[in-house]
Amino acid sequence: MKGLQGKNVLVTGGTSGIGQAIAVRFAEEGAHVAINYRRDLASVSETDERIHQALERCCDRIAEHGVDHIVVQADVSKEEDVVRMVGETIEKLGGVDILINNAGIQIPGDSHEVEVEAFDRVLRVNLRGAYLCAREVIRHLLGEGKPGAIINVSSVHQIIPKPRFVGYSVSKGGMQNLTRTLALEYASRGIRVNAIGPGATITPINRSWVDDPAKKAEVEAHIPMGRAGTAEEMAAITAFLASDEGAYITGQTVYVDGGLTLYPDFRTAWSSE
Repeated sequence: MKGLQGKNVLVTGGTSGIGQAIAVRFAEEGAHVAINYRRDLASVSETDERIHQALERCCDRIAEHGVDHIVVQADVSKEEDVVRMVGETIEKLGGVDILINNAGIQIPGDSHEVEVEAFDRVLRVNLRGAYLCAREVIRHLLGEGKPGAIINVSSVHQIIPKPRFVGYSVSKGGMQNLTRTLALEYASRGIRVNAIGPGATITPINRSWVDDPAKKAEVEAHIPMGRAGTAEEMAAITAFLASDEGAYITGQTVYVDGGLTLYPDFRTAWSSE
């Protein structure tokens, strides 16, 4: 795609799934990539070690394209981590042109039972973290007097309620307004801010339903196109929005969901006629 070759891209939550696919796609387009991960490599558990093995595989795939890449540790919910991460990326890559706010978590539980710390944790990572990363990159872009692009990885659940995941739904609803507010505020400065809203996507974190035929059929029954999406499909629209091909688009959320946001229960008319 036009305008991505040679650009410096920071991808948060880039260890696996959609984040990894995005990092690899930008490398394929000739961009230099900084991949963020959360845990300190010196103190990982066995579970986290699997995540870092995925990160290593991602780096190997990026290296195949002959572009520069670095890994940067940071918990995006912590301001000091974000400031350090963006500074390290600028120092090692020579700047940041594109930010992909992909880091996110969700904690299930009946809304009346959810502990406030769990609710706050989801908002700190998903929404506050996205703002902090955007703030630091915008400061850099303004200081350099150069244009840039920010893509927030939101969800269909910014408009579709998700019972038992109240913190996640609230954080993604907030991300929609974060996207629109920043887009309006900085459009005249050459900084575009958009979002993608993935629907059901096949990633390692979703293996519980992807590998279960009954659960997979239940999920796909709600999708007009009859299948879940892939991480690569999410990466493709992200690259488009960040590229010069999407140069006149800002403040938008593009739903990549197989029609999930089209009120699929209305595929057969049941309203009064």
